[in-house]
Amino acid sequence: MAELPETPLLDELEKGPWPSFVTEIKQAAEHHEEARDLLGQLERSYRERIGHWKHGGIVGVLGYGGGVIGRYSDLPDDFPGVSHFHTLRVNQPAGWFYTSKALRDICDIWEEHGSGLTNMHGSTGDIVLLGTSTPELEPTFKKLTEKGFDLGGSGSDVRTPSCCVGPARCEWACYDTLGLTYDLTMSYQDELHRPMFPYKWKFKMSGCPNDCVAAIARSDLSIIGTWRDEIVKDDAEVRKYADNGLDIFNDVVLNCPAKCMKWDGEKLEIDDEYCRKCMHCINAMPKALAPGKDRGATILIGSKAPIVEGALLSSVLVPFWKPEEPYEDLKDLVEAIWDVWSEEGKNRERVGEFIQRVGMGNFLEAIGLDPEPEMVAFPRENPYVFYDLSEDEDEDE
Repeated sequence: MAELPETPLLDELEKGPWPSFVTEIKQAAEHHEEARDLLGQLERSYRERIGHWKHGGIVGVLGYGGGVIGRYSDLPDDFPGVSHFHTLRVNQPAGWFYTSKALRDICDIWEEHGSGLTNMHGSTGDIVLLGTSTPELEPTFKKLTEKGFDLGGSGSDVRTPSCCVGPARCEWACYDTLGLTYDLTMSYQDELHRPMFPYKWKFKMSGCPNDCVAAIARSDLSIIGTWRDEIVKDDAEVRKYADNGLDIFNDVVLNCPAKCMKWDGEKLEIDDEYCRKCMHCINAMPKALAPGKDRGATILIGSKAPIVEGALLSSVLVPFWKPEEPYEDLKDLVEAIWDVWSEEGKNRERVGEFIQRVGMGNFLEAIGLDPEPEMVAFPRENPYVFYDLSEDEDEDE
């Protein structure tokens, strides 16, 4: 194997206390030409301030329209190891639970057929296998399926559904995120593997309003656990928190966005009618407070990252839903949305942008859903809020 290229600019990214992707690429480069030439091309890109990737092209595995992201270098003569550098998305298990054997199997396959570089996990949720050539796609896919893995989504299809660990490890989970994720993945195999929509569609499942998979900011359909009765409260445990030094008034009550709590130094009162289910008080006093017992989920629609029209947070579509197998009511709603969006949506228009264009009222009428007061767009529609410290400093002066 040839020596590693000189990479003075990339070397800067290895300095400091944090792990560096450059170090990982260098380790892989000891055994893989692809990783070695990746270092060379990245160094060139940093020096010239130009990305040298050509994204796209029709490339994939037989019978699938998604799951493989075609990528080519525009410097194939200089860096032949990355002349093809395709990425495979592999459908992850719900909640990202693995055995060590499963992880070793994946790594062994990728060491044999790819660059050895992985991303565990991509923002969609998939296992991401970074960098292989076109002739290696089918052998890689064959080996993965023999081990029980399938490709995930890419392109204008259902992207790989993902969820938090839910009831497997979290006492706050208000529904079975793992079961719903598995059911949706198996039910929509055709939509997942064969692009058929105006643009991508993401399901993300969070078991409680802590929203550990950031569903409200990144998915076209967010299913976030909630409850509709009173917060479960243990007054004795509340007093223990106070006795142990927690400033309940300043750290809990004053931080309640609904201002629905009172603390008189002895007893905590909660007006649950005004509770916004933000989880702050529960997170602050987990032994004293818990989500209510009448648990379910809120279904929200339309979030996305800022690509064309800017960032969007999801809007409420169904304020409260009881997830129960086989989830036919949810699937009927989803398929009604797909029918309207597929018929009327523009190319590369996310469903949230589609709703902005046609109006929520027209959209609800088209899918047969009655309006609800909770379907509010303002003021919480953009997750990118910037706070200028200089303003505070000026006021202090």
